[in-house]
Amino acid sequence: MVNSGGNRRATRSTVVSAVMDAAAEAVLQRSSEVEDGTPHVEGYAFEEEETDYNKLLESMVRSGFQATALGRAMDEVNRMLAWRLSQEEGCDAGAGMERTEVDGDQVRTKIFLGFTSNLISSGVRESILYLVKNRMVDVLVTTAGGVEEDFIKCMAKTYLGDFNMRGKELREKGMNRIGNLIVPNDNYCKFEDWFVPILDRLLLEQEEDGVAWTPSKIIHRLGKEIDCTESVYYWCYKNDIPVYCPALTDGSMGDMIYFHAFKNPGLRIDIVGDIVAMNNEAVYAKPRKTGVIILGGGLPKHHICNANLMKNGADFAVFVNTAQEFDGSDSGARPDEAVSWGKIRVDALPVKVCCDATIAFPLIVAQTFKKNLKQRN
Repeated sequence: MVNSGGNRRATRSTVVSAVMDAAAEAVLQRSSEVEDGTPHVEGYAFEEEETDYNKLLESMVRSGFQATALGRAMDEVNRMLAWRLSQEEGCDAGAGMERTEVDGDQVRTKIFLGFTSNLISSGVRESILYLVKNRMVDVLVTTAGGVEEDFIKCMAKTYLGDFNMRGKELREKGMNRIGNLIVPNDNYCKFEDWFVPILDRLLLEQEEDGVAWTPSKIIHRLGKEIDCTESVYYWCYKNDIPVYCPALTDGSMGDMIYFHAFKNPGLRIDIVGDIVAMNNEAVYAKPRKTGVIILGGGLPKHHICNANLMKNGADFAVFVNTAQEFDGSDSGARPDEAVSWGKIRVDALPVKVCCDATIAFPLIVAQTFKKNLKQRN
């Protein structure tokens, strides 16, 4: 007589064993060997009696996620600052340029810094001020707000508010909100009182002396006129650092230029002159390499990257913004997209930090430019 019950149990046991073996094999998949030199994850342990903030920031690159991106951005900026022509073979001007003998240890990376207007409204303004005051960057690109908000801060304060403050109530009080910052509308009135007479003088010099005004020439002049050491553009004027803003009219300055055109018409602003000058900043950078640091997206990001296309791409690049690439916007595009256009070199090691620049940039400055200040000067 066949023991059918026993056979079924044996069959079931065999099936269960096979299923469990397959599950175990899936769960306990053996790893391949990790390559030698692969960094392991390790954050700052806070074991010291006093926090070592330098070690804390140095640990970011091993912490993972955007902390690692921030650490790599610091490394990339330090590479920008460390590069010298003497590290390359030969110290001449290179192909297509006049060949001249140069001191290779004195030839450094040409650094383009771009930023959106909200960063001048914020405390990042002081980080940018530090860089231009100490001649740590070579070219600035920003928006109209990135220019006018600097001058306005020389005349009146910007205040901390809250993201949840109601627009209707603020409007009734004459208060303008930039995120969680508040700018009294009177600040813009003070700016108008200062700016409009300068427009009159620019027009007069255009008509009598034949001056062809470009946005960068106007910003240079404003930096001279403000005569305030708290101004970013005062130091750009003093240190002859060009500032490009092709959308100069897209802000409060544009409003005032608009009204000025009715009261005292005729002022012309030449954007062609500035696109030639801006692209030449990259084209004639040789024998220097170029590095780009771009805070935020929009116009400053594209304007800097497109200029570097003219030299087959920037050699170093750091992007800091919170924009995503999924809508196809240039603001959110990762550096590799710029590589495809020839705006960053194919052999570069660019970094994007997905972080609010008000958090990331002061930390980057602390670990890079600040430490290199004496050497750079």
